[in-house]
Amino acid sequence: MGIECSSVVAVPRAEVFAWYARPGAFARLAPPWQPVSLLAEAGSMQDGQAVLGLPGGLRWVARHDPRGYEPPHRFVDTIAVDGLASLPAGLLLRWRHTHDFEVVDDDHTRIVDRVESPVPAFALRSMFDYRYRQVADDLAAHRRAARVGFAPSIIAITGASGLVGSALAAFLTTGGHAVISLVRHAPRSTSERRWDPADPAPDLLDGVDAVVHLAGASIAGRFTEEHKRAIVESRIEPTRKLAELVGRAGVPTFIGASAIGYYGYDSGEEVLRENASRGDGFLADVVADWEAATAPAAAAGVRVVSVRTGIVQSPRGGTLRLLRPLFAAGLGGRIGDGHQWLSWIGIDDLVDVYHRALWQDDLSGPVNAVAPQPVRNIDYTRILAAVLRRPALLPVPEFGPGLLLGAQGARELATASQRVEPARLQAAGHVFRRPDLESTLRHLLGRVPA
Repeated sequence: MGIECSSVVAVPRAEVFAWYARPGAFARLAPPWQPVSLLAEAGSMQDGQAVLGLPGGLRWVARHDPRGYEPPHRFVDTIAVDGLASLPAGLLLRWRHTHDFEVVDDDHTRIVDRVESPVPAFALRSMFDYRYRQVADDLAAHRRAARVGFAPSIIAITGASGLVGSALAAFLTTGGHAVISLVRHAPRSTSERRWDPADPAPDLLDGVDAVVHLAGASIAGRFTEEHKRAIVESRIEPTRKLAELVGRAGVPTFIGASAIGYYGYDSGEEVLRENASRGDGFLADVVADWEAATAPAAAAGVRVVSVRTGIVQSPRGGTLRLLRPLFAAGLGGRIGDGHQWLSWIGIDDLVDVYHRALWQDDLSGPVNAVAPQPVRNIDYTRILAAVLRRPALLPVPEFGPGLLLGAQGARELATASQRVEPARLQAAGHVFRRPDLESTLRHLLGRVPA
């Protein structure tokens, strides 16, 4: 048994093969709906090995076969045993995956995947379809940046292990950039530097071309005084200290995470563009102070971008990770009357926004990182249920979220209503990979019709 899949991308073969060979490729290709985590990436497609975490503490070891390494035409990986946790998969399952890259013409490459395994073809096809969409979209994004002169750069990222940071880091490294993770623990490799948020070292940013600042305590949770203090303390002063260092170090670009919470928890039917006034609520105050904390970098002549992010869609984290099992079990439903506006963005489109902020030299200030088609809560519920082929018949009463989040948390998170428009991105001609919610969810959940 086995499967053969293929797809053509509008990129020369050498460029496609180089993308697969760089760090981050495995992470970019891993379907987010699968219960698998990347524990170690292969150092070489010739004879390295990747280690995947499976449910129950098991491991899948994918070892590259040097006999099948023929750059830029082919590489091969097989399942292997390396430690007790990999024994069940390595001994019970046969797997040989041949990756071929065929020249169609000077500007097009056919990617061919051949798998010899007892795993049924239907169980693999959605995975390969996802991978082809990812590689085509990523390569297209890198080509757009290259056309305007964005050369390989050294980019420092805080929060690089989080949902957004890990996706962005993998995307950048597959594009030929070097990523330095600013971490709070002792560095484990040359790609990490220890960052003390309260007192960053003077040489922390030596040689760095841009800084992307994503670190901050999660806002999810009950809005106790302790939780709110953690939200504030993890953002305002660390951002100010880092912005001061960026200015002193002469780093030309500083991109900071922000949020559409700036516009308040209920703006009614108003369409919110970047020039809209600050709204009401705890989160609005936090975001305003968070963005203001970047001022030392701007005062030093650094180009500063504040990425006001909407509700990020990914099965690996955020609201979709919480809602997916409920909806899959047929237990999903709207919140209250469902008329609240939900301004969302797919994880890969958010990565593209950060990428654009790196290479568009005339972009600065606040940027709304949301899809151009916001939806009401009732429509989000309907679309997610349809994608999962489940009913959504159990509405959540308005007091329900308050039992978990408290009154303030429910008001500012679960029942917030913000109709946000990505006006500056649209004015720049930004191309969204998937501007509508249904196609985004189908891509992320492996439910794209054949």
